[in-house]
Order: sequence, then C-alpha cells, then structure tokens
Amino acid sequence: MAAPEERELSAEQTEKLLQFQDLTGIDSMDQCRHTLEQHNWNIEAAVQDRLNEQEGVPSVFNPPPSRPLQVNTADHRIYSYVVSRPQPRGLLGWGYYLIMLPFRFTYYTLLDIFRFALRFIRPDPRSRVTDPVGDIVSFIHMFEEKYGRIHPVFYQGTYSQALNDAKRELRFLLVYLHGDDHQDTDEFCRNTLCAPEVIALINTRMLFWACSTNKPEGYRVSQALRENTYPFLAMIMLKDRRMTVVGRLEGLIQPDDLINQLTFIMDANQTYLVSERLEREERNQTQVLRQQQDEAYLASLRADQEKERKKKEEREKKKRKEEEVQQQKLAEERRKRTLQEEKERKSECLPPEPHPDDPESVKIIFKMPNDSRVERRFYFTQSLSVIHDFLFSLKESPEKFQIEANFPRRVLPCLPTEEWPNPPTLQEAGLSHTEVLFVQDLTDD
Repeated sequence: MAAPEERELSAEQTEKLLQFQDLTGIDSMDQCRHTLEQHNWNIEAAVQDRLNEQEGVPSVFNPPPSRPLQVNTADHRIYSYVVSRPQPRGLLGWGYYLIMLPFRFTYYTLLDIFRFALRFIRPDPRSRVTDPVGDIVSFIHMFEEKYGRIHPVFYQGTYSQALNDAKRELRFLLVYLHGDDHQDTDEFCRNTLCAPEVIALINTRMLFWACSTNKPEGYRVSQALRENTYPFLAMIMLKDRRMTVVGRLEGLIQPDDLINQLTFIMDANQTYLVSERLEREERNQTQVLRQQQDEAYLASLRADQEKERKKKEEREKKKRKEEEVQQQKLAEERRKRTLQEEKERKSECLPPEPHPDDPESVKIIFKMPNDSRVERRFYFTQSLSVIHDFLFSLKESPEKFQIEANFPRRVLPCLPTEEWPNPPTLQEAGLSHTEVLFVQDLTDD
C-alpha cells in the first residue's frame, strides 16, 4: 500500500524550515522537517536541541528514551594490554599450584553455576539502575574507608555524564571497574591506583570515572565495555566524532607500567583530539559568523519593518487627514445648505413692505459690510426682529451680524436676550421716518 502523502506546509512553517536549515547547516530537508515536527515547530527549541546533540549534551526539550550506552567498542585498532598472573616458580610453588588447582577450579565452577541458576530464579538486581549517582557516591565512600583519601579525583556523576563532559571538553576519560571479589583488587588499589605518580598523571591529563561492578551503575558499564578480568581500565576519547574505547588495560599492573601504558595510549591518539579541537573551533567560528549574519539580517529586517511601519503610519495619517477634510467639506456643504434653507424660510415669512406714502412707515437704508446699500420700508409697529430677518434673508448678508444706529451710536437689540426677551418695535427703538443703519459682520467672531 502506498505511503500517505505528507501534509503541505503553511507559509509560516516553510519559512521556519528554511531558517532552521540555515541555522543548523543540515542538508536534508526531510530531516529538518522531522526535527521541527518533533518540537511542534518551535524553532528555538529545535535549534537548541540540535546544538546540544552536537556537543554531546542530553536533549533538553525532547529527551530521548533510555537506551544502552553508546560507546564504540568494536574498533579493531583498540590498544589492549593484559597483565597475566605470574607463573609459580620452583618445586614448592608448582606443588602448591597443582594442589590448589582442583579446589580453585571447583570453587569458581560451582560459583558460576550457582549465579547462572540464580538468574532464572531471581533476576540480577544489578540490571536495574535506579540511582546511578548514589551508586557512584557509595563506591567513593567505600573506597576512601578502605584505601584512604589519597587517590585520583573521582568523577562524581554517572557514566553518561562523564562521557558527555569528556566529549564536550575534548579530554581523555579513564574508566576503572572495581571487582570487589577479585584477588588482585586490593593490591592494585593500594599500590598502583593510589601511587602519587599515578595520581598526578590521572588528575592532570584526564577525567577519571570508577565504580564497583557490584553496583547497578558499575554492572551496566561492565556489560557495555565487556571486561575479561580485573582490575580493568578503559581509555575513552572522542574519535571520528564518536566516543570510542582506544585502550584496554586488564590485570594487576604496576605503577610505572600503568603510567607508561596510559602515556603511550594518549600520545598515540593525541592527534585525534587536536584535529577535533581545530574542527570544533572552525565550527564555532562558522557558527559565530552565521550568528552575526543572522543578527545583521534580523537588524536589517527590523529596519525594513520599521520603515514599512512608518510608511503605513504616514499612509494612515494621510488617509485620516483626507477623510477629515472630506468630512469638513461635507459638513460645510450641509451648513451652507441649511443656511440657505433658513434664508429662504425667513424670506417667505417676511411681512409685505409698506407703501411709500404710508405715514406709519419707516424708510431704512442699510449699509452692508461689502459697502453696498439696501433699502426697504417697515412699519413703526413692527419688531426689530423683522429687520434682522429681512437682512438675514438677503444673499449678500453675512451669516452672523449686528445692526448699529449712528445717532446716538448703539447696537439695536434685534434678537431676544435676557435683557430684551421681546425685541422692541422700531418706534420704541427711537427710529425716525428715515434711517441709515450699519450692518456689522460678526462671522469671524
């Protein structure tokens, strides 16, 4: 059956995919997509996890499930050094050896059979690692109680942590598996491991991790390194981008011999660490350069976004201004239309003009603000508001105005006020049969 087609990516996911590939340098686009999908398209988490993976640090955002220790032990170029037990010398030595051989053979055979049968009845408790750090601390305390505090500096962490630190720091890691029941363990610990010259070499040139194989953490490591006898030492380093066992030392080895063997292993593999340091420095420089380029790109992007934001603000501001002008224009047109309608209404409501010969009429000449003259007759009994309505209905009259008399100079109360709620008549205002009144424009006020 054909595999289902992959879901198409959105524009945002495509951008994140390209950015993640650029930041990590991964060539495979499928691998980039798979990594981002594992982190729910969180590009910061995916990039940080990728960097952790390159440095040998356990995943922070999406930790992998527990799996066997990943150390390359299948390299046929591993340097192996095995110290055999000394052969018996003389007739007495051979006689003692031959007498004890059947008993020793029987003892170890029965012990192996017993342990093999016990595994079917009760699983080996060492196969379940529940507190690896506790196993290390317990072993260190036991070692100091039995052999004293003068010893190489033990790495106080799990085997995996020691591997990660050795990989990150590009240092050699010396692993010691302590066989509690082995006949050579005490002599090795007292005379070799705690020798001052051995301590000086280990403390200055490498990390040192040790644990008892009776502890679950030590037993797990012994299963991974597959030791043959005790005391057992393994030299591990980063080689070809993998943590690799480059040397195995087994058996009761003397201090000078141990120093020579460790120095030989380190000298033979030093070029790998130097090459890895140069390569890592180049990667770091490339990463720094890429980071600087990314920062420059982001700064340029932010600058472009800021320019676009300002342009958008300017466009919106211009648009709002145009809308305001348009609204003002419409409001002015409505105001003028309303004013014109009001003028027409006032004109229609004006009373008829008196006859020139009517003795009760007043002839008034209005001097307009534009220096034009307007003449009309009114009755003495009419209110001053009629004069105001007449002038308001004229096309050339201002929108707001007041009417002034010259002798004496005064403003005629043509509109209702608190002082004159009902404007007086022309006769009450003291107007004569012929008057000249001045129209004062108040529109600007």
